[in-house]
Amino acid sequence: MRDNETFQNRPITMNQHNNLLEIEEHMYILDDVKKPNVFRNMFPYSEIPKIPFNDRTVPHNMPKEIWITDTTFRDGQQSRAPYTTEQIVTIYDYLHKLGGPNGMIRASEFFLYSKKDRDAVYKCMEKGYDFPEVTSWIRASKEDFKLVKEIGMKETGILVSCSDYHIFMKLKMTRRQAMEHYISVIKDCLEEGISPRCHLEDITRADIYGYVVPFCMELMKLMEEYGIPIKIRACDTMGYGVNYPGAVIPRSVQGIIYAIHTHAGVPHALIEWHGHNDFYKAVSNSTTAWLYGCSGVNTSLFGIGERTGNTPLEAMVFEYAQLKGDLNGMDTTVITELAEYYEKEIGYQIPPRTPFVGKNFNVTRAGIHADGLLKNEEIYNIFDTEKFLNRPVLCAVSNTSGLAGIAHWINTYYKLKDEEQIGKNSELVAEIKKWVDEEYAGGRVTVMTDEEIVACVDRVCRERNISLGAAAQKQ
Repeated sequence: MRDNETFQNRPITMNQHNNLLEIEEHMYILDDVKKPNVFRNMFPYSEIPKIPFNDRTVPHNMPKEIWITDTTFRDGQQSRAPYTTEQIVTIYDYLHKLGGPNGMIRASEFFLYSKKDRDAVYKCMEKGYDFPEVTSWIRASKEDFKLVKEIGMKETGILVSCSDYHIFMKLKMTRRQAMEHYISVIKDCLEEGISPRCHLEDITRADIYGYVVPFCMELMKLMEEYGIPIKIRACDTMGYGVNYPGAVIPRSVQGIIYAIHTHAGVPHALIEWHGHNDFYKAVSNSTTAWLYGCSGVNTSLFGIGERTGNTPLEAMVFEYAQLKGDLNGMDTTVITELAEYYEKEIGYQIPPRTPFVGKNFNVTRAGIHADGLLKNEEIYNIFDTEKFLNRPVLCAVSNTSGLAGIAHWINTYYKLKDEEQIGKNSELVAEIKKWVDEEYAGGRVTVMTDEEIVACVDRVCRERNISLGAAAQKQ
């Protein structure tokens, strides 16, 4: 503790959450260390990273309004073949429709380095949509900033690496030098009336109170001086973030958000979380960021992004609905349309077991599950997937499907409703089950295709003079 006048005269303020007077316990100034602090005790490179605890916890503090932002055209393009201009514009249209009238997908960021990307930016801006707002991403470079000015962007993201791994080892700077460099580029933005969005790269390996908080405090001073919003994006670049109560910063997601909001004074609406999935935690960490004071969560479609990917946009749509109790106007059926577009038009194969969008998402092969679905689909379907995703629950026919699975497949494929539906004890189902058993007894190891089952159904119906009802006649 420093025995000086500044520290002795710490301000006393009213906490609006608990209605108690508080005294600021700490003073946050830049710790301009001589050697990089790489938290070697937590990140021993020759071992698996460690998650220490000190059992310090912070309160839930979810903002009244939370939303989603998108990086499909930026981070999403760093791990796959580039999109064409036309594909970008089409996907942007889908994002607008998915976000609904309340603009729940608040912004979408673009590269500016290629003519193709710049053309896409112009065409998307010409759409005139309020949401998603078209925004850009640049390095903290005055040359890069020229591109932002030329296009006439209202906002741009700026890469401002904040861990000593990046400051010392990549940039070959000290913390003070890095901060001064970043602030010079940010001031250029502000001078042009452009709102900067500061991407705090590698925040989960950064000195939160020795660098991140003092830096954010300086940014808030600039915001007050210029009267232009400055957003803070906390980037879990390597996916090290954890949401365990009592975990130590910089790995604690809630600890990071608490520090940025409470100690650096950044408003909820100006804080955004950007997660990566290296340790399978992208979704849970993003939700945690919402719960502890972050309004925006940055995502990419289907989680496509650097290495193991980003937080999947579609996942956060359903996280929002679970937290808030409604979709606030989002059209979730667009998620299925996007998945079909990616597979048919872009040629991207979504892994079949991907939640909400994979081919096997709501498909069962187990006979006991199929039996439950025949009785009431709520037993084995997570919600009304036909209503929200235009995807009725399905049963794939294999050696484990049983009579119930075959019956459910027929009812679903032929869209049989109410009294038209057939049960597992029907003659048709029994005959198809006999055929399926013979196939697998002969050494088959693959799931029956729709075409094969349809051919078998047609044959049995002709031979036994069985009608599947009015709905089936239209197939």
